[in-house]
Amino acid sequence: MRIGLYPGTFDPITLGHIDIIRRAAMLVDRLVIGVAINRDKGPLFTLEERVAMIEAECTKLSEQTGTEIVAHPFENLLIDCAHDVGAQVIVRGLRAVTDFEYEFQMVGMNRALDSSVETVFLMADANHQAIASKLVKEIARLEGDISKFVTPPVRQALLDKFR
Repeated sequence: MRIGLYPGTFDPITLGHIDIIRRAAMLVDRLVIGVAINRDKGPLFTLEERVAMIEAECTKLSEQTGTEIVAHPFENLLIDCAHDVGAQVIVRGLRAVTDFEYEFQMVGMNRALDSSVETVFLMADANHQAIASKLVKEIARLEGDISKFVTPPVRQALLDKFR
């Protein structure tokens, strides 16, 4: 069984994330969405809220793709999370050159830790390249329209947070 791991903070999950998940699900038999517990980022949503949003969105994607997609919180090294879930491949999304520079360093470190786990990059769809969770939160906080960037349930969750 081919198992992929798509890690991130997902604070919140955006249409860009969903696009990468949908496409990654076509490459593996099981896709684990690694929800990072990253205290340094100071997430807006709790871990439980982020996992619940991901599970709600991924239920639909699992049905559409026929691939099992599950959420898995983690706070350890990414390579250790890959071992924990049995992933042979780490999936990462790229939006811009700045993403590549950071990801290039991460791949080098992960390969030094375990060269048997491969990293695959998926370019963000052109319609989603500008979407960043940080910017979506800022637009929502300032009462802008985020409906082009997130699903209706995630939009509502953001609006509720900023009320």
